[in-house]
Amino acid sequence: MTAAQPERYYLRQIAFAGIGRAGQAKLAASQVVIVGCGGIGSLLAEQLTRAGVGRLKLIDRDYVEWDNLQRQVLFDEADARASLPKAVAATRKLRQINAQVQLEPLVTDLHADNVEELLRGSDLVLDGTDNFETRYLLNDACLKWHLPWIYSAAVSGYGTSLTILPGQTACLECVFPQMPVAGRTPTCATAGVINPITGLIASLAAAEALKYLVGQSEKLRRGLIWVDLWENSFRTMQVARRPDCPSCVQGAFRHLAAEEGASVVRLCGRDAVQMRFAQSQQLNLPALAGKLSALGQVEQNEFLLRFRADNRELVIFSDGRAIIKGVAGPTEARRFYAKYIGL
Repeated sequence: MTAAQPERYYLRQIAFAGIGRAGQAKLAASQVVIVGCGGIGSLLAEQLTRAGVGRLKLIDRDYVEWDNLQRQVLFDEADARASLPKAVAATRKLRQINAQVQLEPLVTDLHADNVEELLRGSDLVLDGTDNFETRYLLNDACLKWHLPWIYSAAVSGYGTSLTILPGQTACLECVFPQMPVAGRTPTCATAGVINPITGLIASLAAAEALKYLVGQSEKLRRGLIWVDLWENSFRTMQVARRPDCPSCVQGAFRHLAAEEGASVVRLCGRDAVQMRFAQSQQLNLPALAGKLSALGQVEQNEFLLRFRADNRELVIFSDGRAIIKGVAGPTEARRFYAKYIGL
């Protein structure tokens, strides 16, 4: 890109009175973390890349599958065939869109042991996750380290978003005092999802991100927005800080409590379980592929290994983290992992 091109890239954005050249310079100096590169996260990443945010850190634990392509805008069929990690596939596309943005893909699971390191140095955190466990962890981490963050979620034809400014606005736990119980809330697998709602919620969050990053916090939405596109319903609800909130008022930050040993969690809306270990396993994937090839079907790329046997599928990453599909729950997942990989 020539010296004359950067300003031309942002010409229409600079012409917008809310941003201008001063705002564009602030965007270029900003660092943003996006946690999750799915339906909402992938579009957030694209919009902020096109807007010229200086540095984007993309964190995602999953890989591209065929049923992602209907709504996850940065991925294509080649990514699904190759089972590319979402953070890697997204970064490859974004580098073709805007070479001026520094992109850092991280194929990892955000958890209590690494959240401080992953968020360090950021100006803003954006939620592209698909589960409340990670969101509550983000809420505690951002409150503790005084990082603004934007909660976003979408399923079926409806979605919601909330901009959270530590010490100023209600936090996630003010709005949802009790974490929703797994299995009792709709997911993309159980209720489906249409791509316009993920696109709309991502765009609302991206607009809030731009306002904050260019220094116009007075323009931020002070409330929870709820949209049902299928029923043509748009609502903004004012939410006050709860005086007894354990997170933003009492500073208990219980979701940041250190985890020990193996963490086994059921993935949202999928017949799948993730296993993660406190200590990195540092597996030799080519060697493991050779061992498993005699026991079942094996596919491998530079990032992960897929193994199918016993009507189940194991996707394993070099640090030992694994996603096991086709299992009834954590106990069965542990058994399958131990049978073929060991514990």
